Amino acid sequence: MLRIVLTAALLCGTSAVYAQELTTAQRDACMGDYQKFCKSVTPGGGRIIACLAKESDKLTPACKKVLAEAEKK
Repeated sequence: MLRIVLTAALLCGTSAVYAQELTTAQRDACMGDYQKFCKSVTPGGGRIIACLAKESDKLTPACKKVLAEAEKK
């Protein structure tokens, strides 16, 4: 469930205040990593988060932090 919410927030945004804040943080921290490593991944079903997790050793520290914090919630 969390993976689906994170994927939606990363790519589409939502109307909830919390999700908008998360979207902003993820876009700022992870968009470059997404475009570099996961651009060809079809959104949905947690595929983007799974891709980023697979490439975790290559992600920027800022993206790693955002994803780690999101996993705690």
